[in-house]
Amino acid sequence: MYEEKLRLDGKVTIITGASRGIGEATAMAFAEAGAKLVLAGRKLEPLEEVSHRIFKAGGEATPISAHVGKTTDCEDLVKRAAARYGGIDILVNNAGTNPVFGPSLDCSEEAWEKIFEVNLRSAFYLTKLCVPYMEKNGKGAIVNNSSYGGVRPIPGLGIYCVTKAALLMLTKVLAMELATRNIRVNAVAPGVVRTRFSEALWKDEITFNEIKKHVPLNRLAEPEEVAMAILYLASDASSFNTGSVLFVDGGGSI
Repeated sequence: MYEEKLRLDGKVTIITGASRGIGEATAMAFAEAGAKLVLAGRKLEPLEEVSHRIFKAGGEATPISAHVGKTTDCEDLVKRAAARYGGIDILVNNAGTNPVFGPSLDCSEEAWEKIFEVNLRSAFYLTKLCVPYMEKNGKGAIVNNSSYGGVRPIPGLGIYCVTKAALLMLTKVLAMELATRNIRVNAVAPGVVRTRFSEALWKDEITFNEIKKHVPLNRLAEPEEVAMAILYLASDASSFNTGSVLFVDGGGSI
């Protein structure tokens, strides 16, 4: 009974930023749970590689090249996903970017706009596009990938943290507004995860050791650990969760 609650058999799921890291691990976990996947990312080739692995394991996935910072790409992504599978049940807003490191006031307007477009606006706009399909199904689940940086500033990543804080509030606002439509909206808030996105933080031994000092479990998260949290929030195992923020940070936020 309990294992069945984590199944996603036949659930059409869009995962952004699915070509590597947390997105790739989430795609593999959802495929094993039986979901029909639409994998989105800027470059098609790595998405095709993930899709091929899923197919070899007996799953189903469709790769679609999309820059989620662009509204036209978001519209095309959702339209093609719905056309391919007949609807949309789950949306995982995982795509994120941070092209700058340093004092927030040194951030250029161009970089500011890029970070906000990918980390925040894409989640809002994709949700807006997917909700009509979820309403038609009578239910839906949306999971946003935020960060523990959304509640605690990280030196050098100020603008990134601002977008992740805004994403947490967007999660709560949409959870409140969409609850009457039986659409749940939740978020995960990882600490530092061992991915290529964060490798500048964990490949340097001094920085790595400094990070671990602030993590009670004394290590970094692996992408699969975040993926399992996302699976929980997307599945019926969390059927009474909406507006929740699940920290996957080894205790770092405390």
